[in-house]
Amino acid sequence: MIRYQASWVLPVADPPIRDGWVVVDRGRVVALGHRRGPAEPAGVTREVDLGAAVVLPGLVNAHTHLELSWLRGAIAPRPTFVPWVRDVIRAQRGRIDPCAPAIVGAIEAAIEEARRSGTAAVGDISNTLASFAPLAASRLRAVVFKELIGFHPDDPDAVVREACEAIDALAATGRVRASLAAHAPYSVAPLLFRAIRQAVDRRPFVPCSVHLAESPEEVEFIATGGGAWRRLLEDVGSWNPGWVPPGVSPVAYLADAGFLDGRVLVVHGVQAGAADLARLAALGATIVTCPRSNRYTGAGDPPVAAFYAAGGRVAVGTDSLASAPDLNLFAELAALRALAPAVPAAALIDSATRQGARALGFDAELGTIAPGRAAALIAVRIPPGTADVEEYLVRGIDPDRVSWLDEVTEP
Repeated sequence: MIRYQASWVLPVADPPIRDGWVVVDRGRVVALGHRRGPAEPAGVTREVDLGAAVVLPGLVNAHTHLELSWLRGAIAPRPTFVPWVRDVIRAQRGRIDPCAPAIVGAIEAAIEEARRSGTAAVGDISNTLASFAPLAASRLRAVVFKELIGFHPDDPDAVVREACEAIDALAATGRVRASLAAHAPYSVAPLLFRAIRQAVDRRPFVPCSVHLAESPEEVEFIATGGGAWRRLLEDVGSWNPGWVPPGVSPVAYLADAGFLDGRVLVVHGVQAGAADLARLAALGATIVTCPRSNRYTGAGDPPVAAFYAAGGRVAVGTDSLASAPDLNLFAELAALRALAPAVPAAALIDSATRQGARALGFDAELGTIAPGRAAALIAVRIPPGTADVEEYLVRGIDPDRVSWLDEVTEP
């Protein structure tokens, strides 16, 4: 057993422990406490003093797109969302081979980048499942969501059946799992939403995901059937002339359709109003906020304070390297702090750890420091004498200040 001592231990589910320690044995947390409290368990064979550092659970990036990592720096920011999407579509033409070395290499590099910045698990959206094998070979935990798109599919049930066969063929484990995701209300037909929901209901131990209420253009499209999304669907040959706009908000649309519940990750929610947020909270859905990406793509700044005020679950994601500068979740926390200075730092950290783990189904292993949990713990170097360690963490942490406890070799 190894006893790690630090100026702070942050269990997340409980208040920070000043002058704390954590005992780890064979990849599991055995006990934790503080120097003036009860003694650690007998049998400790090694002591590691981390000094001026805080020990906390590895972070959970609840939404990213690793297979778009090869587009890093290739797509410029846009003031509105649909032009940014058009740029991505143009960039992807002719580059969709998931086995291409450039794509696989970029995925592998992105996984390593995420781990270096303290990420223990990801919720990864994939159209090709190209990220599954690299994630399975990595030290991250993950749910890989096979994302389905089709606003005018000939046979929605066949689309979902084929996707289920693809994920069933993967060598899923308790550490890396696969599930389904619906892309968004403007790109998925009502019958395809229904077929996805039915398939997910037959798979009770994995979550589902959907991009929802992301941009003003989406709100306009669901309300009226017109605008920039209608023009894009027509331009790419996917418009369905038989589709009738529901005339409500995107959240109300999918809630009324029975798609949303406590297993669904609602990604973005930038345009969700108070009634939408109250409904999501009542349904138990988790909002996954990605503020840096939202600003980059022109979707707008998320109403972060309103997310928390509504009382629902909030997790954090980076989105892809096509719309974010890096996969550092600490940088995402800094963006959230800037947008919502009144939200307690503890709540933001809870979102980036415990809530993300719960949303992805890893809450029995990750997200908090507690006896029996996986020792997927990081140490962040902090200035000596730091009094409010939670506030310090949400101001942004560079990867070179992060270490994994199981890789610490010297006190």
